[in-house]
Amino acid sequence: MLTLDASTGQNAISQAKLFHEAVGLTGITLTKLDGTAKGGVIFSVADQFGIPIRYIGVGEQISDLRPFNAGDFIEALFARED
Repeated sequence: MLTLDASTGQNAISQAKLFHEAVGLTGITLTKLDGTAKGGVIFSVADQFGIPIRYIGVGEQISDLRPFNAGDFIEALFARED
């Protein structure tokens, strides 16, 4: 399982590649979504390595980890900030 910070951006792909070469990837968790609207790179990582996105983190506590839901994630990714 690879845990990525949502603010990592395109560097997430190179991090995932190095991690995959070292130990193999079984899934992805994306954290710190409470502090950024970014995180779309997670789909590139999941697609490139053929692995599922398992969890997202929306806060600092363990209780802030949520099972990944693609529809909810995409809606939040494109939500307008007023």
